[in-house]
Parts: sequence; C-alpha cells; structure tokens
Amino acid sequence: MEIFYMRASEDYIKLGQALKAAGLVESGAEAKQAVQDGSVTVNGEVDTRRGRKLHDGDIVEYDGRQFKLSSR
Repeated sequence: MEIFYMRASEDYIKLGQALKAAGLVESGAEAKQAVQDGSVTVNGEVDTRRGRKLHDGDIVEYDGRQFKLSSR
C-alpha cells in the first residue's frame, strides 16, 4: 500500500483530487468517471461522491492500487 501525504495546511482532500494527485488517474475527467462508475472504494466501501472529503487514515482503492492518506 502506498502512502499519500496531504499538505500540512490541509485537513482533508476531495476524492477526485486525491485520485489525480496520487497518480491513479491522469485527469479530473478520468477521476470523475471512475468515481461515478463505482470503481473507487474508500475504507472498503464504494463511494460515488467525487467531492467526498478524505481525512488522515482513509484508504482509497482504484484499479487494483491502494493508498492511505496521511497528514504526516
């Protein structure tokens, strides 16, 4: 599992932004489609809200890859 570090000034990051920033998708449009298709899980559950706020410790999985969010 990979670790994705949020900026120190951030309390959360939105799901679509996190997918792109972690390199799991190449564009915001691809992130939107993946989330709407139900291909993304957050903490083991499918979430179709691209704007879902992710916090320290959340685990995201897409296309066989996982990452955990960390505020450091």
